[in-house]
Amino acid sequence: MTANTRIVLSSDHAAIELRQAIATHVASLGWEVVDIGPTTPESTHYPLHGEAAARRVAAGDCRFGIIVCGTGQGIMMAANKVKGIRCGVCSDEFSARMIRQHNNANMLSLGARVIGEGLALSVVEAFLMAEFEGGRHGTRVDMIDALEQ
Repeated sequence: MTANTRIVLSSDHAAIELRQAIATHVASLGWEVVDIGPTTPESTHYPLHGEAAARRVAAGDCRFGIIVCGTGQGIMMAANKVKGIRCGVCSDEFSARMIRQHNNANMLSLGARVIGEGLALSVVEAFLMAEFEGGRHGTRVDMIDALEQ
């Protein structure tokens, strides 16, 4: 499979079950899942997992990344420190569609202690099915990317 069909998933210890449910669901949609998250419940550091997934996306190894921690906030902050990453935390389908359509997000972050599994899977689908609209949004994404310089 190519990077265009690969999606990297990672989480900290607080989100292993949700990450695994997302992995199963994403695979059923035809994506090749690259799951790099922990498998045991020992405490781990979310910045390491956010960065590791973001580096896979930034390098072009995976088209998208989905990362999960307790709130989705901390792991998202770590991912966004990697050049070329545009990641947002979403708890609803509308926001997930908009970060793809308007912000050309290449990563999605979820909070396992915030969102239930059923809604999380719907949010993931909304993110993956949406397409970047370009146009005036492209100009704005370019402005965001220029902040990395």
